[in-house]
Amino acid sequence: MTIQEVQNAISEKRICVLIPTYNNEKTLKRVIDGVLDYTENVIVINDGSTDSTKEILENYPQISIISLPENKGKGNALKIGFRKALEPGFDFAITIDSDGQHYPDDIPVFVKALLEENDDVLLIGNRNMSQDGIPKKSSFGNNFSNFWFWFETGIKLEDTQSGYRLYPLNKIPKKYFTPKFEFEIEIIVRTAWRHIPVKNVPVKVLYDPAERVSHFRPFKDFTRISILNTILVFITLIYIKPRNFINNFRKKSFKRFIKEDVLESDGSNRTKAFSIALGVFIGLSPVWGFQTFLAISLAVVFKLNKVLSFVSSNISFPPFIPFIIAASLFIGAPFVDGQTNFLNHELSFELVKNHLLQYIIGSLILASSASVILGAGFYLFLNKVSPENG
Repeated sequence: MTIQEVQNAISEKRICVLIPTYNNEKTLKRVIDGVLDYTENVIVINDGSTDSTKEILENYPQISIISLPENKGKGNALKIGFRKALEPGFDFAITIDSDGQHYPDDIPVFVKALLEENDDVLLIGNRNMSQDGIPKKSSFGNNFSNFWFWFETGIKLEDTQSGYRLYPLNKIPKKYFTPKFEFEIEIIVRTAWRHIPVKNVPVKVLYDPAERVSHFRPFKDFTRISILNTILVFITLIYIKPRNFINNFRKKSFKRFIKEDVLESDGSNRTKAFSIALGVFIGLSPVWGFQTFLAISLAVVFKLNKVLSFVSSNISFPPFIPFIIAASLFIGAPFVDGQTNFLNHELSFELVKNHLLQYIIGSLILASSASVILGAGFYLFLNKVSPENG
């Protein structure tokens, strides 16, 4: 796309650019100048900067500037920016960091992707995290975030942490739980829960330690992110998955629902391995009498292979039960100062009843360990006998 075509599309689609900034005096001017090549629909949120940011912004009377008296976090700055963008009627907002890691000349990538979608979509810049100069902690954090985003939404992305994004302003939530870095995780998860497509687009990235000022606090922010993911996983399990399951049931005929949601599933090796791991975990857990129901129900909810989950849950078939009980009691003993010598006892319901806590702890440890080992083992086996392309 030519610059003129990008400018026309930005005007037609009513797109603005939000730049949250906090003490990025070395790179802020370069970022603003680059964005102005494409549009003057720019909103800068000065999040309580104490350097020369205020003086730099005074040179840009053509853009909208919001100055906050104190720093309250990137999430808070973005929320204020979103509200400001809605006032004149913008429909989309591209967010770009002011620390110089994002290239303003990637704005056409977002505009082109939006035009191709021709609908509401949330786009996230996909950085090349394997290139030289990318901190290992950033790559690990991105993989960690990608996994939980997939678990909470069912959407697989290669980059969920990039702050270079395009948001559909009228489709994102209006209220949020979080004010800081973790906000950018919350907003994409909750937007995906609204059935808005969330996709990656390729962008460049620059990590220059001489210029870049990072405000990420590893321990505090990682703790906040972990707490947020715990909440989101809880909501996913008790509300989002059941809601989607019920909605699918209502939308389809009974025959189609049984075929697509109960009997069929993604046939990838990863899905098959997760299906086996789920079945093994349920089969060894202390939920006697409900194992078949739980294995099939959870497989349906998480769109796994129901047959594999059911078959692997039968790891606790009658001949194995005495060994499973004995192993659970043995494993749980160190945690409750219980007995470990069960060879002189008859393995019975009374024995389990008298050592219930010991059995529950041991069985959960056994179930978790066995599910990970067998799931990983089957994944490696499946990849060897039936490797997947890509």
